[in-house]
Amino acid sequence: MQSMRFLIFLLMVTLALSACGASSGGTAANPNSPIIIAWLPNESGAELKDARDAIGAVVSETLGRPVEHRTTTDYLIAVEALANNTAHLGFFGAEAYVQAHDKNNKVIPLVIPSGSDGRLETAVYYSWLAVLRGQEGNYQENGVFKIDNIQGKRFSFVSPSSTSGFRVPAAGIVKYFSQREQWKSLTVDELIEGGPNKFFSEVLFGQSHQGAAVNLLSGKVDVASFCDACVSNYIELVSGEENKPGAVYRVLNNAPEPFDKFPGAEFVIISSTPVINAPFVANSSMLTVDEIKRLQDALTSDAVANNPRIFATKAEIDAGFKPLFRKTKDERFLVVDDAFFNPIRELR
Repeated sequence: MQSMRFLIFLLMVTLALSACGASSGGTAANPNSPIIIAWLPNESGAELKDARDAIGAVVSETLGRPVEHRTTTDYLIAVEALANNTAHLGFFGAEAYVQAHDKNNKVIPLVIPSGSDGRLETAVYYSWLAVLRGQEGNYQENGVFKIDNIQGKRFSFVSPSSTSGFRVPAAGIVKYFSQREQWKSLTVDELIEGGPNKFFSEVLFGQSHQGAAVNLLSGKVDVASFCDACVSNYIELVSGEENKPGAVYRVLNNAPEPFDKFPGAEFVIISSTPVINAPFVANSSMLTVDEIKRLQDALTSDAVANNPRIFATKAEIDAGFKPLFRKTKDERFLVVDDAFFNPIRELR
């Protein structure tokens, strides 16, 4: 009887230790438990549900587990979900990834969308500084666009966790203006808050790229920083060259929220900076090495590269589909490591 009690006790301890290992050691989880994917506010809109579901279907089929999409209204919620082991996967900008990795080094890159030629070297999108059409002449000198006159203006960033909506434009502003005696000691932190004797007269955060663009369109700010990729579903090029200073964009007449209140509104790009593409990231303490490898193999496959609900063709978009990624030539997902994002760390 005594030995039986001991065996039962030993079994209970073994089961308890196994449970602890499963929750924190990257070991196999309950196959019926969902894979949770955290999305930043930019990709959380209802119009992108089908695009999110297309990614979720690949994840579910690859791992044989259901998928739960966790949409958010704040960058920090998504970052904390990965860092605090409450989400398995996320689609983050480089800055949000670096912040999550700093908090928890088990958060690692999974894959990144390539450039149009299928290579990492061209895997970029663009960080814009934009003004309302009609105001662009205030940011030109002899026909050349310059950012000198953004100082003293009302300005909107996206979020302190945004790469193209904060980290990259803030670093560029500091580098440009610190060449002047008045602003030689300017820091990124000083750009976060506006007011008298501050660099900007007022600073707003849109909490998404769409939100920052709306801050501009609604007249709340004079200049806004947001990226091309996050607003491409809502706008069209009117004149100029895509992603170049001087390009004029117009809000589509049938644009969904939050652009539905500004049909036909136009803005002009006064500055455009290439930015490292946003990665899908994984929490390697919640997924096994094998699961991560299977996900990378599936996501980098030709089947995914040619899936029009993941890399949307023109025909798919013309039919009304709102994509996360577009197929213009040879776009696909590629595997990258943590060091790939060191250029973003260096901006800090």
